[in-house]
Amino acid sequence: MSAAATGSLPPLDASNALRGLSPRIEPERRPRRERRHRDERRRVSPILPLFLAGTMAITANITGVVAPAEARTKSLKPKPAVTDRGKTVRDAFVEARRAATAAAAALRATLAPPTFYTVGDQDSIPDIAAKYGLSTASLLALNGLSWSSAVHAGQILKLTASGPISPVVVPPDPPPVPQEQRHSVLAGESLSSIAAQYGVDVAWILSSNGFSPSSIIYPGQLVTIPSGAPAAPAPPIADPAPEAAPAPAPATGDLGAVPLTDEMRGNAAIIVSVGRSMGVPDYGIVIALATAAQESTLRNLDWGDRDSVGLFQQRPSQGWGTVEELTNPWESARRFYGGPGVPTRGLLDIAGWQDLPLTVAAQSVQISAFPDAYAKWESAAWAWLAELG
Repeated sequence: MSAAATGSLPPLDASNALRGLSPRIEPERRPRRERRHRDERRRVSPILPLFLAGTMAITANITGVVAPAEARTKSLKPKPAVTDRGKTVRDAFVEARRAATAAAAALRATLAPPTFYTVGDQDSIPDIAAKYGLSTASLLALNGLSWSSAVHAGQILKLTASGPISPVVVPPDPPPVPQEQRHSVLAGESLSSIAAQYGVDVAWILSSNGFSPSSIIYPGQLVTIPSGAPAAPAPPIADPAPEAAPAPAPATGDLGAVPLTDEMRGNAAIIVSVGRSMGVPDYGIVIALATAAQESTLRNLDWGDRDSVGLFQQRPSQGWGTVEELTNPWESARRFYGGPGVPTRGLLDIAGWQDLPLTVAAQSVQISAFPDAYAKWESAAWAWLAELG
């Protein structure tokens, strides 16, 4: 039965008057394909935001729970402003420069030269300057020296501009010998005649000039005459020799006949032979024999006073020739005779030698300290010439 039949219908009023009269709109029937796409979008919609968030986290290397962007911004420290960063770099450069300056000052203090330097035995001004990084000119100026100045061991040099320094003591040059105490040797002069001329003993002249009794002087040579030398005889100064030199015979008194040893005979024969080949008269050969007898006792010596060698004790340092030439008896005799084609001034170069006494003629060639010693051999020389032909 219906409600109306039973009397149970609700009362009619405004709220239910039109109930049942509202139109019924049927849902639109869409194709199945569109419905399927709609359903897929519904399923994907909640997943896509989560997928995108994960991808961004992996790309940004973010681990843990992804916080909102607003929260991350608050947790980061603020970056310094550009001006602040510039000041920081500038300060760093300033500090680095200060450190470099301090290191350089310490290095200079370590390598700085001392104030003074004591000169060693082998030191020189350029070596000392190079050792301490100075220029030679500055080192000379610091010590008041010139480019020609020399330093000596024990001398103190100033290496820096600070501190006092004692003046450099330069030893004074020895005073020059007065001109009147220099004698220029003339032709025919001997040390004995020069000593007699100045009234001094010949031994003092030998000592003052470094001569020995057998030294030879030449025309034009300067001989120092010692001032204040006593006129009394003094013992001659003899230089040491490798072996005893032949003892000179007394200056006066003829020795007469002197026998020849084999060595003496061989050398005397050479002197005679060279004289004959050069056309020297007998008197010239006798002068040569007497000279060689006095100088070496007719022995071909390879030693003698200073650098004297050979039969006639000729000296290489005085222009007579080389040691090899002067120890060759043939060449030694030829140079004693001299003359045309001979490189030395010999007997034949003395003007008027034939008219001179034997001792004067021999002395004119030899310029010996004892010119009278040749005279004692004159008789023996004539005998040897007669024996040897």
